Amino acid sequence: MKVEADDVVRNISFSLSLSSPFLSLKMRKKRVVIVGGTGYLGQHLLQSFADDPVANSTFSLAFTHHSVPPPHALLNAVPHALPFHVDLRTGDGFSAISDAFGQPDVVINCAALSVPRVCEVDPEAAMSVNVPTSLVKWLSSFGESTLLIHLSTDQVYEGTKSFYKEEDEAVPVNVYGKSKVEGERFVSKNCQNFAILRSSIIYGPQTISPVPKSLPIQWMDGVLAKGETMNFFNDEFRCPVFVKDLVSIIQFLTNQWISEGKQVQLLLNVGGPDRVSRVQMAEAVALVRGYSTSLIKPVPSSSVDRGVKSPSDISMDIGKLIQATGISPTPYTEGVKLTLVAEGSS
Repeated sequence: MKVEADDVVRNISFSLSLSSPFLSLKMRKKRVVIVGGTGYLGQHLLQSFADDPVANSTFSLAFTHHSVPPPHALLNAVPHALPFHVDLRTGDGFSAISDAFGQPDVVINCAALSVPRVCEVDPEAAMSVNVPTSLVKWLSSFGESTLLIHLSTDQVYEGTKSFYKEEDEAVPVNVYGKSKVEGERFVSKNCQNFAILRSSIIYGPQTISPVPKSLPIQWMDGVLAKGETMNFFNDEFRCPVFVKDLVSIIQFLTNQWISEGKQVQLLLNVGGPDRVSRVQMAEAVALVRGYSTSLIKPVPSSSVDRGVKSPSDISMDIGKLIQATGISPTPYTEGVKLTLVAEGSS
């Protein structure tokens, strides 16, 4: 039997498209939605996806915003990302994403009411935003084909020991932590495929459109630069994570889901490798900048009434994170250097 060359090419192409997920990616860009895209982490994610040529050719991007309109600087920096106004409390706006953008392959939920004092004053608002009811309801209409990457917090832990593991009981001491625990439970109960990331303090360079909240390294740098003595807590410990590491972890999970398509039900601590107090955080900034550490006055956290209870030691074991992703987060002092270098060049 005579076999035409065109038939051979067609058969080979069909076989390859079945066996290679990367070749099938070329047939249709995968859709990624970043919920809370105008926030600190959201903007860094958008910028990273947009600046990566491979990601640019692989993914179509959309993001949600609560402010109207979204910042022009962000829109100009990520011109191919579609913005959608969404109210997370009611779910208004999610249907517009389905209609104009299509069913997402990956949704990254960065949105949160994350100021503990604000959550303490308005628990109802904290629960309505931090428990993503409307988001999960929208995703449920897509069945099992969408992965939800949901950002949580180290403040789900009680803070009575060092280096918490994922299997340790979540016993939050404030409304913010309680709302995030409820959010985790809601996601794990109602989503077929999810990755919950318990993040520590996120630090790094400022965003394309500066966020209104104070960034930890930049604030410490500004205070110490004045040459005035400042109080810093010496008895509360965290594992701050460099924002670009967190972005890399999220992109790894996104790519793994796209290429493998296997069921994902994952809970990970996401922090840096160093357990540090606020005093030690400030000392690292002073070391990098050349400020005198005598400006840093150690005080107990009980010396200040913050209007909310704060856990003492919520440092985290990140062994499972490194094993699952192969990513070893940046040491804190190195991350401070990278942050201040980036600030100096911006």
